[in-house]
This record gives sequence, C-alpha cells and structure tokens, in this order.
Amino acid sequence: MTRLLFIGDIVGKPGRELLRRGLAAIVTHHRIDLVIANTENSAAGFGLTPDIAEDLFEYGINVMTGGNHTWDKKEIVPYFAEQPRLLRPANYPAGTPGTGAYVARAANGVLVGVVNVMGRVFMTAIDDPFRVVVEQIEKVRADGARLVFVDFHAEATSEKVAMGWHLDGRVAAVVGTHTHVATADERVLPQGTAYITDVGMTGPHDSVIGVERQAVIQRFLTGLPQRFETASENPRLNAVVVEANETTGRAVSIERLSVSTHDLEALIAQPAATT
Repeated sequence: MTRLLFIGDIVGKPGRELLRRGLAAIVTHHRIDLVIANTENSAAGFGLTPDIAEDLFEYGINVMTGGNHTWDKKEIVPYFAEQPRLLRPANYPAGTPGTGAYVARAANGVLVGVVNVMGRVFMTAIDDPFRVVVEQIEKVRADGARLVFVDFHAEATSEKVAMGWHLDGRVAAVVGTHTHVATADERVLPQGTAYITDVGMTGPHDSVIGVERQAVIQRFLTGLPQRFETASENPRLNAVVVEANETTGRAVSIERLSVSTHDLEALIAQPAATT
C-alpha cells in the first residue's frame, strides 16, 4: 500500500509556518510515502515565489499544484522551466509556462502521477478539464505511474462532484481545492477512487478564507474596494490521507485531517506515534 498526503491550499506565512514546524511529524505519524500540496496562495495569500517554493520543498512537500492564483507573483513564471515538480492546471492554453502533470517516486518506490486541472464554472474560460484530465492521466500512465492523483481546482461543487464520477475507477484520488472551506463528503467511490469536494485550507482559520475578517465584511457592507491582508489567527492544517493499492491503482481509504497548532505540537513531541 502507498499512503499519500494532500495538503489543502496553503495560505500565507501562517500556513507555511505550520508546515515548517510540523510537516515532518505529520509524515512520520501517518506513515506518508508522498506529500502533495496546493501552494497557489502561499505568498502573502496570493501567488507563489521561487524562494517560497524552495522553502516548501525543503519542508517536505514533494509535488506542488496550483490554480487561478498561480500567476499572481510574476517572478514565478521563469521558475516553471527550472522546477517540474511545480504544476499549474493542465487545461491552460498551449504555450502557458509549466505543465499540469508530473510523475513522482514515492518513498516506497512507487511511481505516482500527479495531475492538476482547473474548473470552468465561475472560473476562467479555459480548455475543457474533463477532456484534458483524461489526456494527462494517459500521459502519466505511459510514463510509468502506478497510481494517479488529481487536484481539481474548481469553484462549483457540482463540477467537482461530476469530475469525481467522471474519473471513478480511472485514478486513485480526485480531491477538490480552491474554496478554502473543507467539506465532509470524503469517500471511496464504487470503482475505487477516493474523493472529497474540497480539502480546505492550511492557514489562519479565524478569517474569511484566509483574509482578515473586517476588510471582507466592509466589502460586503459597502461594495467598495478594500485592502485584503492575510489573517493570522487560529492557524490550522486541512489535509487528506489517501491509502491506495499500487497493484490495482485504486484507493482503499481516505481520511480527512484538521490539525490545530496544539495538535501539531503534540505530534512534534511524539514523532514516532502511528495511527
């Protein structure tokens, strides 16, 4: 069996600090073979920089996925040519920097294909993710992937649920990102694909999806532009652990994690604990 950890959208310094302090302990505690994370909001809540990406790799993330905020920090654009483990949605137009799939070798030696696509409902009008994702799955399988993990970065729950059913039996997991609010619908679908509509957010949870509350409330009250700053209160890690059989390519379980700073300190104090 192979155990995969997927970390929900990392938001700003509070999210990064959680991983700096405790990712190694989480990996040990849950016996993780490969770590994947959505990192498109890691730089002050909007975008990603090369320096921050390097820090996140150093903390223990193996593959990073993105979404509609991938390009918010322009200095990330040339970094895609240097770092194939940083993905952007595969259904962006041809010629967009970077790629949407990568085959990683897990700690147990199993090759895992990671695919990143983005939805279109209430999002950017890009290529069809339902078609492109199948092309990318075929590509990573041709490159030797025994397991395939899909991050579907989308707004509409209906589009995410449809993608889960579309890929049931074709991949080990389909997880949703983007809304920063964890859903409680994790399950293994009938043909063996682990699914959750949204993994949630790794960052400040006493906020409005990572942003200081009052600025967002004023925006709703007045309709006027506000300066959005990343919040800091109540940092918490949202993630899922997927256990999959590399022989069949299917999942056997999916577990949702919600880890507070207190929880993390307990894990750090007992790094050898197992579930």
